[in-house]
Amino acid sequence: MTSRFAVIGLVVSDLAASLAFYRRLGLEFPEGSEEQPHVEAELPGGLRLALDTEETIRSFHAGWEPPAGGGRVSLAFRCGSPAEVDALYKDLVGAGHHGELKPWDAVWGMRYAVVHDPDGNGVDLLAELPAGQ
Repeated sequence: MTSRFAVIGLVVSDLAASLAFYRRLGLEFPEGSEEQPHVEAELPGGLRLALDTEETIRSFHAGWEPPAGGGRVSLAFRCGSPAEVDALYKDLVGAGHHGELKPWDAVWGMRYAVVHDPDGNGVDLLAELPAGQ
């Protein structure tokens, strides 16, 4: 038997807010997803991002509680240019999402920024810097 990585799952406290956030990042969820307890978006390469409400998780794991403290998981979205990192960061923060780290030119050759999704998960925005920068 061979296993294959297939799904990244996030437990969300407010499904509508999470859907709005990830849709701003370009992910497509089916129409009417706001009314569902579990939704998925297809990612490049055949992976899927699944969002489950806290109530859904408690329906099969009665003692489940959301973790306390900082997150240990982050997602990263590659942008087409450094300017796109700046614009997307500004758009997300302007929509009320927490900007953890403003865009900067990282020593590893990328324009980088970090925002938080509605549940505090880190979402990195990145783009390659032009050569010589």
